[in-house]
Amino acid sequence: MLLEGLREEVLHANREIARRGLAPHTFGNASGIDRTGREPLVVIKPSGVDYDALTAEDLVVTDLSGKIVEGRLRPSSDLDTHTLLYREFPQIGGIVHTHSEFATSWAQAGRAIPCLGTTHADYFHGPVPVTEPLTAEEVAEAYVRNTGAVIVRRFRREDLDPAAVPGVLVAGHAPFAWGKTAAAAVEHADVLEYVARLAWRSVLLNPAVSGIPEYVGEHHYQRKHGPKATYGQGSAA
Repeated sequence: MLLEGLREEVLHANREIARRGLAPHTFGNASGIDRTGREPLVVIKPSGVDYDALTAEDLVVTDLSGKIVEGRLRPSSDLDTHTLLYREFPQIGGIVHTHSEFATSWAQAGRAIPCLGTTHADYFHGPVPVTEPLTAEEVAEAYVRNTGAVIVRRFRREDLDPAAVPGVLVAGHAPFAWGKTAAAAVEHADVLEYVARLAWRSVLLNPAVSGIPEYVGEHHYQRKHGPKATYGQGSAA
């Protein structure tokens, strides 16, 4: 069986989607990529398989064009979005797609999530962006691949670093999150849902709220991710 270690990591990430309540039924999916071989290979959840029944053997291995390399089941229907993001964002190693309630609400409203507090700033360097809606032509041509394309277009247009902004809202659809590993992608998806919920409640309590001062947000992000980060125990711990 190919990529046994990555399969276990991706299996755990998919189970975490369900355990953390980030997607009802079988709506979400997680994947990971191995870039160490001659050809990058993606491990992804099969389409429509219940999380509780999922095994490492059920996961599907594909190349970056979406061609199945190993697996007896059909891969996730979101495969082409995952592979496009892996091609365009080479610094990421795992992707999670959820339909979590509050983040999906912001996506359906077509609104970016503003940085209203330090919890947000600890993980996202600025607002969580929202894509533009897909055009009728994009949907007809290749809906899933073009879902990835509108994400990349938003990041290119705003000159956003995927490592600093590890998630996005697809307008009218739902969030995608990513990280260096599939485990990190799940963490970012979970935090994204949390800050979406906080932002919704903050706007409800004070419709005029606009966000924390930029210098406060910058301080919080840099203390966790910057070159002189002080958060955590560091490599010497």
